[in-house]
Amino acid sequence: MLNRKLIYRIMGFLLLVETAMLLGSAGVSLFYGEEDLQSFLLTSLLTAGIGIPLIVAGWKAEKQLSRRDGYVIVSLAWLLVSFFGMIPYYHSGYIPDITNAFFESMSGFTSTGSSILDDIEALPHGLLFWRCLTQWIGGLGIIFFTIAILPIFGIGGVQLFAAEASGPTHDKVHPRIGVTAKWIWSIYLGLTITVAVLLFTGGMGTFDSICHAFSTAGTGGFSTKQNSIAFYHSSYIEYVTAIFMIISGFNFNLLLLFVNGKFRKFFQNAELKFYLSCMAVFTLFIFVFLYYNSSFAPEEAFRNAFFQVASLQTSTGFYTSDYMTWMPMLWGALIIVMLIGGCAGSTTGGIKCIRMVILSKLCRNEFRHLLHPNAVLPVRINKQIIPPGVQSTVFTFAFIYIVLIILSTLIMLGFGVGFLESIGTVISSIGNMGPGLGLTGPAYSWNTLPDAAKWLLSFLMLIGRLEIFTILLLFTPDFWKRN
Repeated sequence: MLNRKLIYRIMGFLLLVETAMLLGSAGVSLFYGEEDLQSFLLTSLLTAGIGIPLIVAGWKAEKQLSRRDGYVIVSLAWLLVSFFGMIPYYHSGYIPDITNAFFESMSGFTSTGSSILDDIEALPHGLLFWRCLTQWIGGLGIIFFTIAILPIFGIGGVQLFAAEASGPTHDKVHPRIGVTAKWIWSIYLGLTITVAVLLFTGGMGTFDSICHAFSTAGTGGFSTKQNSIAFYHSSYIEYVTAIFMIISGFNFNLLLLFVNGKFRKFFQNAELKFYLSCMAVFTLFIFVFLYYNSSFAPEEAFRNAFFQVASLQTSTGFYTSDYMTWMPMLWGALIIVMLIGGCAGSTTGGIKCIRMVILSKLCRNEFRHLLHPNAVLPVRINKQIIPPGVQSTVFTFAFIYIVLIILSTLIMLGFGVGFLESIGTVISSIGNMGPGLGLTGPAYSWNTLPDAAKWLLSFLMLIGRLEIFTILLLFTPDFWKRN
């Protein structure tokens, strides 16, 4: 049975966290003297008005979480915060449509970065700040943030971590998961502050620096400008943003090892090597084609290739050039980059590099088995044998991921969306990327899509953010059985 009282209590606490975020955005509106202040205050009252009764309803709850409770909490958390997160957009009148408002909110909290806005710069500062803040909180995970606070309730957070964390393994660098969460959030905050300072040093305004730092560290991609990073026409800003997108794509447990001085383990990590190798290979490939088939100067061609590969492999979605004006072959390369994604345990989306490493080794072993049928060929990552159960889970994940892309693309075509736009938006949504292809590419918003398509894509964003199994488990009959 579900521990309903504890679920109510944690949901109430999350809504109070969201209330604090809303009040922070209200403070920005007050500072700039803009009219969205009323919307943030009203939403704060409503969110707290629901959150406090939920906490009261969960009073004296049994302090024990099962894995089933964890999956329900994580799924409900993203739906609940996205629902209340859409209210400032809708009430202020800047997104006067529930479908679009929910889409924008879900895109923010899942750190996807896709937008239905055709004139971002028309939004007041409070809403611009809110968009980027949702990505920063959603990037590393609302639940991952919560497990750092759960000891207040006298309970552990391992079940929530298992339900929310990215990747096939959830390595802990400290026996207490709450301590690990606090350390990682400290690194996350440090990265954000560093990016903000460097962007400000490069000539970006204070407000824009903070907002873009949120989106960079959270690998979300929401910008305060319609033309994203291209607006600034600054090679310095582009290189700083690209480098920190790449760093934000590292496994944060690995970053913690680096901070603690364990450099050997950091640089010998198989997933990190694969991640950086993919980044280098695709950057070089795109650079060569841009150099010989465009009007870009050598440095400009390299910068555009480097930035776009970094942006899409880390599922951030910033852009400095409309890649739909490039050769179609390069679109294919960028789709591969989008599918691969960043490292597990990071703020990125996609299939994740650790899964790609395991799958490639499984494929290699199958060929070896054809030559040596009796050979025992374990899969090793970082000198550790990957258990058969994990191998099976990785293969299942990749299979379901591809099947979802195919089925969702067919449904999008049924909605009357073009093929290029359908496959681009589906891959972008399930991988939490941001821009798509064709008329949903980086130079366009997704506003022209049918409402039904937006609801489907919002669902895919949620599935992708929570690594597929967390959401799909809720639709299996066995999940709801008493035992």
